[in-house]
Amino acid sequence: MKGIYLVNSEKRMLSEFMQISGKIIDIFHRRIFPGIITIKNGRIQSIVESENASSNFILPGFIDGHIHIESSMLVPSEFARIASTHGTVATVSDPHEIANVMGIDGIEFMIDNANQVPFKFFFGAPSCVPATPFETAGGKFGNEELEYLLKKENILYLSEMMNVPGVLNRDPGEMYKIELAKKYGKQIDGHAPGLRGEDAKTYVDSGITTDHECVTLDEALEKIQYGMTIQIREGSATRDLHALMPLIETHPDNIMFCSDDRHPDNLVEGHINLMVKKAIDEGYDIFNILQVACINPVKHYGLDVGLLREGDPADFIVIKNLEKLNILATYVDGEKIAENGKAIITSKNVSPINRFKATSKSPNDFAVPIEKGKLKVIDVLDGQVITGTKLTNIETQNGLVISDLNHDILKITVLNRYEDTKPAMAFIHNFGLKSGAIASSVSHDSHNIIAVGTSDEEIANAVNLIIEHKGGVSLSNGETKRVLPLPVAGLMTDTDGYFVAEKYSALETMAKEMGSPLQSPFMTLSFMALLVIPQLKLSDKGLFDGNSFELVHNFTIE
Repeated sequence: MKGIYLVNSEKRMLSEFMQISGKIIDIFHRRIFPGIITIKNGRIQSIVESENASSNFILPGFIDGHIHIESSMLVPSEFARIASTHGTVATVSDPHEIANVMGIDGIEFMIDNANQVPFKFFFGAPSCVPATPFETAGGKFGNEELEYLLKKENILYLSEMMNVPGVLNRDPGEMYKIELAKKYGKQIDGHAPGLRGEDAKTYVDSGITTDHECVTLDEALEKIQYGMTIQIREGSATRDLHALMPLIETHPDNIMFCSDDRHPDNLVEGHINLMVKKAIDEGYDIFNILQVACINPVKHYGLDVGLLREGDPADFIVIKNLEKLNILATYVDGEKIAENGKAIITSKNVSPINRFKATSKSPNDFAVPIEKGKLKVIDVLDGQVITGTKLTNIETQNGLVISDLNHDILKITVLNRYEDTKPAMAFIHNFGLKSGAIASSVSHDSHNIIAVGTSDEEIANAVNLIIEHKGGVSLSNGETKRVLPLPVAGLMTDTDGYFVAEKYSALETMAKEMGSPLQSPFMTLSFMALLVIPQLKLSDKGLFDGNSFELVHNFTIE
């Protein structure tokens, strides 16, 4: 099947004929040999063993098996510039985020921008737009929109089926989506955190083939037993490689690497190459590792990505040695797109699209009146998208419930950005801020404005910075006010990726200086509105219990 880039690939050939030599890593036959690769019109014409080859290693390029490009805060063309320097040649990209903001127009924006660069993006059809009926999104997909996408040759799969109860209960609407994907011969991605036993088997038996939400080895092994392919995730906020790494030895045929969500500063540091390097450092078999990083996504999704065989597209990377994994060059269809850590791909002009109606808010808009009972609090788990539930006594002032800094109980808010409405309020534990507030228009899955802070004034300041720029990530701490604008759907920038990474990194550092101990405060904040992940989350409509799948009250009577 064709990827987005391949539509115009013949126009992008650097040259019709070229040769490159080195120690060729043949993953299929599990051997390394010196040889010369001849490339013609972007495809490998021949591979011949030769003792006169270079001492560098040549191997297939890395593939991210599941990612939301939008979470890098970069449009696809800018993402490609940075990812290619780390040896990535392709991504299996779920445009779920922009679809929830802009609908079909958002997906077409991603495809059009991706098609401007020599990098292989493979997009899916989002299955949940909006993700749930308990939040307000900017886009909405019915069966007609979904079939329109699945018919397309360059839409390769049905994206993560997040409505787990709907699948388990064989809801007609959810099953229709699955049957549509089967009708058009497309793979079906899963999203089932913590699902075990007969429920997991029922979920897999519906036709769902992958899951990137496993956080324990036992869960992953059970899902593999039922027939799933496990995408081992190492993102900015959620990192499961350490727990799931033994699968590289025991089940190399049933796993692939992915990042899911990777913020720009982390992308500059590395991508799938970091997962490969960690596995090498732990002593796992190099051929197993490269099978997971390079081959399995191609086989699972039917990607048109070369795997260093005669007749394949000339997609490969050149490295100095296997221990340090220092990437010297990245090639796609025979064209060198990165060299020695520098992108050869040039930045492209971007015409932003957006959907934003929220207007400026005052501190009073974030007031929470006193009620009887214990306060129900979102309990953050660092490095995970799942949360717990904590019951606590309330801290009050002038008839209102306020943040309790002594016990790390802060206010959190989600504000509908598609309509001008009153903010939803709740409380959160373990976020750690001692002063100020941070806010973002990146809040999965509907991408309303989300903020956490120590006072109503600081929260209002941070939120209003987002509203003023119609999207972004922001910080308010006394006299200090900072914002990184995200004019493309409130999710992505329209500027250089390295500049964005620097600015975002500075905001993250400032948030940590304000007291947050979290490894990625803004990324963690963005997941606090992700209703499909248990346990307690917040939408623009109120506090939500992901276990019972219903809106709940902030206070409970014990």
